[in-house]
Amino acid sequence: MIPAIRDARALDFARITAIYADHVLNGFGSFEEVPPSHEEMLERFGRVIDAGLPYLVAADGPMVQGYAYATAYRPRSAYRFTVEDSIYVAPEAQGRGIGVALLETLVSRCVVAGMKQLVAVIGDSSNMSSIAVHRKCGFRHVGVLHDVGFKQQRWLDAVIMQRELAADAAG
Repeated sequence: MIPAIRDARALDFARITAIYADHVLNGFGSFEEVPPSHEEMLERFGRVIDAGLPYLVAADGPMVQGYAYATAYRPRSAYRFTVEDSIYVAPEAQGRGIGVALLETLVSRCVVAGMKQLVAVIGDSSNMSSIAVHRKCGFRHVGVLHDVGFKQQRWLDAVIMQRELAADAAG
């Protein structure tokens, strides 16, 4: 059973920080090498919310199983209708459809926010689970940046995927 998807709250951030730390230390989906502190994660959350963008969690009661959010794709004003997604699922909750549920909800919320394009920059071209989640949610493969990250003594690609959200977003 897929947990309920809801807006993230400050109380969720001990668990969100732990989930992200596991991905930073043990995976290649994030190119960060040192897990950020609880305080830094709360600051990042605040920037997403202040920008009017969604930050979601999948939670069984109080237990967060995964989270997803959208941020500005680039800071220049011409990119203002394009956002980038981030999705992380707890290791013990992977393979249960949580990533798809989070991304489907994130897509809907980005449409409501008036966004036109949603971009995924997926760490590691062998990150087939993230690529599959994005494909299931209507993203198309648009490119690969080869050997742009170096983590755990490995060169890593970044896979770029994109989904159109609204054909007629306001300009």
